[in-house]
Amino acid sequence: MTTTPLDLRALAVGERVQDTFLVWEVETKSQTDGSRYAILQLSNATGRLPTAPFWSSEMHKVDGLSRGDVVRVTADVSEYRGTRQLRVVAIEAVPRASADLARLVPSVGDVAPWWKKLDEWRAEMREGPWRRTVAVFYDDPDFRRAYERCPASLGNHHAALGGLLKHTVEVGAIAKTIARTCGADWDLVLAGVLLHDIGKLEAYRWDGVFEMTEPGSLLGHVSQGALMLDARLDEVEPALTQRESWLLQHLILSHHGELEFGSPVRPMIVEAEVLHAADHASATTTNMADAVRDAANFEEGEPVSKRIWSLERKVYRGPVTT
Repeated sequence: MTTTPLDLRALAVGERVQDTFLVWEVETKSQTDGSRYAILQLSNATGRLPTAPFWSSEMHKVDGLSRGDVVRVTADVSEYRGTRQLRVVAIEAVPRASADLARLVPSVGDVAPWWKKLDEWRAEMREGPWRRTVAVFYDDPDFRRAYERCPASLGNHHAALGGLLKHTVEVGAIAKTIARTCGADWDLVLAGVLLHDIGKLEAYRWDGVFEMTEPGSLLGHVSQGALMLDARLDEVEPALTQRESWLLQHLILSHHGELEFGSPVRPMIVEAEVLHAADHASATTTNMADAVRDAANFEEGEPVSKRIWSLERKVYRGPVTT
């Protein structure tokens, strides 16, 4: 049975922590005198915290530890330049098989509400090529099991178990409003919403830390998604016309909007533009909301944050109502 994980966001400076964590990252650096030190990023389902540096005299404590290991830690919560960190007193590796990974990896929680909304939209689709193609994937139990676990990114927006499903529903909700506004074909837009990120199932690995797979590194999730669609088009009955196949491929291949952001082509139909706009809005607004909620981004009592790398700017957490 999964127990509630320690809430890393609520830890106060000076608090003593004794718990199990996943090693999300190990960063080793050298000082000017040639000596080494290491900083670990420790995670559980509520987030991540860095350790204070393990200096050369303490490096033996973390020698042999690597990304994805499970460790039992005793530490005190301290602060350095406005950022909380764990000053580790004791750390030891524990067998991965003995750990409850559901406590150690970020998760969106119950995915049932997201499936309910997504399947309601599918039920409303008109009979035709878009509905039939979507069904090839979303009527497949193995696909659904993978999709409801996959993160939407490795460390950016919706980087959590179930993040891809939640992101997909957000994209759909935003896209539906835009499609009504501009008169786009909602069924084709929805097909794009449901298919645009299927490549992440092949591009990402999430059995512990989130990592890129070999094909994900070589091809990227956009191209991988187009290949996955192409591989299963023969299962659609009656078969799609060549133009119908092209349109669905175009939605996947153009959803990042620009070549420099990973799309081989830019959107050329209004439905592709709607999909791109909704996908971008879900990602960026989630990053903004996460940044405002994360106390680690702010000096104590300050309403304006430090510069946040994922947004390339500062954010404001003061009241927005008078």
